[in-house]
Amino acid sequence: MNLKEVQQQIYQNKVDKHWNISSVETELCLMHGEIAEFYEAYRKHLPSIGEELADVAIYLLGIAEILQIDLEKEIERKMSINRRRQYTQIDGVSTRISE
Repeated sequence: MNLKEVQQQIYQNKVDKHWNISSVETELCLMHGEIAEFYEAYRKHLPSIGEELADVAIYLLGIAEILQIDLEKEIERKMSINRRRQYTQIDGVSTRISE
């Protein structure tokens, strides 16, 4: 699965259905609602947990497309940064000690 293509499909679905494609603030609020639904499904061990998590991802990818951010590239870049960072336990807390 190519995330950039998925982003574009999500955006096109928004266009086709005349949903919001301009207000990131609106999308964040709607995504917050989806996160709450995911949490409830998780907390109650509901079979819809995967669907709710997919809704969260759909909103995230939609926001990335609205902002013209290639989220796949950004994730790869950030994972590379995270792999290089070093951590140690200080007073029971994992603390970054180097980039």
